[in-house]
Amino acid sequence: MISNSVLLLAHKLVGSWNHYCVFFNITSFNQGEAPVRTVRRHYITSEVAANFMGILQSTPAEILPAPCNFIVDNFNSRLKSTLDSVAPLLTKTIKRKPTPPWRKNNEINELKRKCRSAERRWRKNKLTVIRRFYVNSKATIMQSERHEFPISHNSSPTIKITPRLLFSTFNILTGSNSNKVFKTPTDDLCKNFADHFRTKIKDIRSCLLSHQVLSVNASELLSLPEETLESFALVDARTLGRVFSQVNPTTCPLDPIPTSLLKSFYGFFEEQFLNIINCCLQTGVFPTAFKTAVVKPLLKKSNLDPNVFDNYRPVSNLPFLSKILEKLVFNQVNDFLNRNNILEKHQSGFRRNHSTETALLKILNDIRWNLDNKKLTVLVLLDLSAAFDTVDHHILLNRLSHLVGLSGTVLNWFCSYLTDRCFYVSMDTCSSGTHEIGCGVPQGSILGPLLFNLYMLPLGDVIRRHGISFHSYADDTQLYIAVSPDETDQIDALLNCIVDIKSWMAVNFLQLNQDKTEVLVIGPEGQREKLFPKLQHLKPTQSVKNLGVIFDSELNFIPHIRNMTKIGFYHLKNIARVRPFLSQASTEVLMHAFISCCLDYCNALLSGLPKKSTLNLQLLQNSAARVLTRTRGREHITPVLESLHWLPVRFRIDFKVLLLVFKCLNGLAPSYLSDLLLPYQPSRTLRSSGSGLLSLPK
Repeated sequence: MISNSVLLLAHKLVGSWNHYCVFFNITSFNQGEAPVRTVRRHYITSEVAANFMGILQSTPAEILPAPCNFIVDNFNSRLKSTLDSVAPLLTKTIKRKPTPPWRKNNEINELKRKCRSAERRWRKNKLTVIRRFYVNSKATIMQSERHEFPISHNSSPTIKITPRLLFSTFNILTGSNSNKVFKTPTDDLCKNFADHFRTKIKDIRSCLLSHQVLSVNASELLSLPEETLESFALVDARTLGRVFSQVNPTTCPLDPIPTSLLKSFYGFFEEQFLNIINCCLQTGVFPTAFKTAVVKPLLKKSNLDPNVFDNYRPVSNLPFLSKILEKLVFNQVNDFLNRNNILEKHQSGFRRNHSTETALLKILNDIRWNLDNKKLTVLVLLDLSAAFDTVDHHILLNRLSHLVGLSGTVLNWFCSYLTDRCFYVSMDTCSSGTHEIGCGVPQGSILGPLLFNLYMLPLGDVIRRHGISFHSYADDTQLYIAVSPDETDQIDALLNCIVDIKSWMAVNFLQLNQDKTEVLVIGPEGQREKLFPKLQHLKPTQSVKNLGVIFDSELNFIPHIRNMTKIGFYHLKNIARVRPFLSQASTEVLMHAFISCCLDYCNALLSGLPKKSTLNLQLLQNSAARVLTRTRGREHITPVLESLHWLPVRFRIDFKVLLLVFKCLNGLAPSYLSDLLLPYQPSRTLRSSGSGLLSLPK
């Protein structure tokens, strides 16, 4: 830390020009070196893998009837001891990479500062003389770098460009992977994270405990459904192989060997895998070795302060074999739920053929329907605090039994899955102590999202009792009503519904975050103002961010398009900086990852907007095509887009709408969208009867 006394001459205008000397101290902080990381890993080579398999093949495992916990523990210890004998666990220190030499050259840095200043002035004033100076500065910088630091192309080795290497290198070059580390990882820091996560959940449950009542809603005391799921079907080799290839091959510190090595010799372990999986399914036991989660603190957003513990989300890293078991259970339970239509119709989170786009399309269709009927729409976005981590296990098991219809071995398996779980926080080689988990479903698991959706099942009945339209995506619930400016009944019903929702959530150990609850009134400006006094407790805003899309009061999506354009050009500028060092194929991968995904996300919502509204998005796509193909700005862009097979933005929107219609007509879309498309049935037999036409809405 350096403290300097600085003299600043400031001009102050008071009637005439007077000069004042202002003395003050500036305290500056040296960032210093980035923290050194220490990791432990097995270094697996082809020779090590061969020795590993040689030992296992020389001492084959005997498959005998035994308890599940014994089978799993024996399997893990056998693999771990064998790997340790051929490739001991080594500790490696990852040092900070040295600063590139061109970053240390003061002359080049000064030229870059002048170039950036000229660029800002040119974009603001659009003067030709400034643009000429800006272009000349860029050329001077490139010549200086090439002269001072020439690159020998002949001596550079050939490197296979993989997507992982491409994106990691891109992040390093653009500086977007700057690790915001709280401090150098230590055991005390991991302990503090673990204590924070536990204390946060404990405080929420303690606060909600005062709202607990002994009575239970009638909707939660329903008798068992007509069809129940009492036992799991045993798994064959074909099913296990398919699931094994589908699950993401991540490695957990609790895994006995790296997942890549396990998948490489899947054929050798297949019989043992089948024995473990079928033993767990048949006995209704979830092995104790799979109940420990390694929690990694993950910053919720990159722009948040990394020094505040509340800005971190606990993400669980689970053993790979436990994910295989969860996926097999998920498939069977999900088939049972879909066959009996048990899941909430208006819940789009973590469901096949459902997405944020389908959910927003349904809401947007209802809002536009209200506008056609000359009515306003009041949209309320509810937010929960740590929803997945406060799920009560006793209530969840009661729902699985009485609302879902799980019984027998299946219910015992879920009881075993939820009880006696524990976790510890790990950062590099440091870790905290192990702590028990008394509530919640693990974030990062396969069954966690499904169990949360089942936990929230009665909420739909609570909302429907008030006659309020709603839609949910995981823990994000949206309420909306159609109302005339002179009506108050619907607004009163909405307010009463919110009160009941809050009470229901308190009983179920879910905390409604009132600070993040947002309200938007959609309709003509003159009519919106008449509703504001009636909604003063909810504090309406001019725009809200709804599942990544900005909704505005006029429903013209101008703020959303402006935000998409801003984000897109930010990424495009970073890509343009490294474009001289990339091949066209690698650059195209980055374009699709950062630009095309931005243009295509929920673009079906933009259907019907005037061409002027999407002009900025088209400019973004044109700029991306020019950077990719190195086309000059004066050349026509249409041939370039055709050569890349890129549809213009307005045609991409039309294509997305047509794709959704195709999915609705072929059973690949949610029922709440498919029900909106009615086949055309003429009153008498016509030649157009079998042409697959749709009825126009009235």
